[in-house]
Amino acid sequence: MDTISRKMTGKKERPVKVLQFGEGNFLRAFVDYMIDIANEQGKFDGDIVLVKPIEFGNLDRFHNQECQYTVQLRGRVDGEPKKINRIVTSVADAVDAYNEYEKYADYAKLDTLRFIVSNTTEAGIVYDETDKFELNPPKSYPGKLAKFLYERYKHFNGDKSKGLIMLPVELIDDNGLHLKECVLKQAKNWNLEDGFSDWLNEACIFTSTLVDRIVTGYPRDEAEELCKEFGYQDDLIVTGEPFALWVIESPKDLSDELPLPAAGLPVIYTPDHHPYKQRKVRILNGAHTSFVLASYLCGNDIVLQSMNDELILKFIKGTLFDEVIPTLTLPKQDLLDFADAVLARFNNPYVKHAHLSIALNSVSKWRARCMPSFLDYVKNEGKLPEHLTFSIAALMAFYTGSEIREKALIGHRNGEEYQILDDAAVLEFFKNNSGKASAEFSKAVLSNKDFWGQDLTEISGLEEKITEYITSIREIGMRKTMEKYFA
Repeated sequence: MDTISRKMTGKKERPVKVLQFGEGNFLRAFVDYMIDIANEQGKFDGDIVLVKPIEFGNLDRFHNQECQYTVQLRGRVDGEPKKINRIVTSVADAVDAYNEYEKYADYAKLDTLRFIVSNTTEAGIVYDETDKFELNPPKSYPGKLAKFLYERYKHFNGDKSKGLIMLPVELIDDNGLHLKECVLKQAKNWNLEDGFSDWLNEACIFTSTLVDRIVTGYPRDEAEELCKEFGYQDDLIVTGEPFALWVIESPKDLSDELPLPAAGLPVIYTPDHHPYKQRKVRILNGAHTSFVLASYLCGNDIVLQSMNDELILKFIKGTLFDEVIPTLTLPKQDLLDFADAVLARFNNPYVKHAHLSIALNSVSKWRARCMPSFLDYVKNEGKLPEHLTFSIAALMAFYTGSEIREKALIGHRNGEEYQILDDAAVLEFFKNNSGKASAEFSKAVLSNKDFWGQDLTEISGLEEKITEYITSIREIGMRKTMEKYFA
């Protein structure tokens, strides 16, 4: 079987417009996939060069395949399970920033270059005062970017038309603002001339972005069969879900230079990405956190099982449509459409998303994802949101255990052990408190300011309601309790 190649795909030569720090699965199934579609439709006409920004690993698989690869999206489309295959031809080259430094650095001098995309993990956008300009390349991502931009600034003699647009997709709040701050700090630390900082501020754009797509990566167990189906060998296959969203906040309208929406792609340009971030956190992430612990204790192990459990599905819908959406500020139809899309994503037959994986660090997750909706509902409606209130009790029931073993609190479901993973202080708290009487346990959890940032016992009726729920769960179990209150 022949290996996928440019000759096989008929790849066209296009100017390099995008330099991408990171060659991982997410970017290839998200950014590179979108640009490939925009190229196909004649909207963009630009290629991408991938940069390996870390020392370990190699790019052999990319070079063996001339940077051609297949993306398979699989999930529900219009209610039906579907697989969508696409050979991505938007990547022109892959370069190792360490072992091919000169080649990498020369891209800073490329006249056609316009965009920098990055996904260097949440820990990537961090200022490192010990980083050195003399290193080829500097060790941190902001250091690499600062030196790369400085080389461009010097090569083009500070020409402000040669500035670049940064599109970081790292999962931190205001990623573009933080990246710019780190780059400016690095420039100052290295005593680079003021003119460079002025060029960064005036010629370059640092966007803040929000991205959303589940990318499951290389399908190791299915790769051989997929290659037979494709009719060629591909060691870079990426699988993911059909849903995607890219929200880009920029002080400048980028719709002409990067016309992804014009290609029918799910990209939103906005002066403020925060309402979309709030929507994602409260609806998608908040839904996960609000139901998975209860569902797990009802006997379900993965999200797909929850979607096929009539009781749990009714609970999820009640949480989203009755309690979360009314607290959000975007147009209601946008929120309803997004919630419907979330439910379709949860019901993806090709994704086995384990509840215990989602349950990791549930205390801090509940505070970040669910508590804002909970508090806004109480403020707006003057009463407790039933489903979100119950989710606190479900968290407490899930975090019930008396033994910490191998850094995990040991819980029990139907006589079988499961591991509860969280910060050591959280696990120690529940070890010491979860065995107490319902009322005492409820008071201890709700009054813990380290968990919630405030004393939740001050919310009228909450302590009593949680005690009622916990008592019921202990007496008749999670499923019968949910049937009693939510069936």
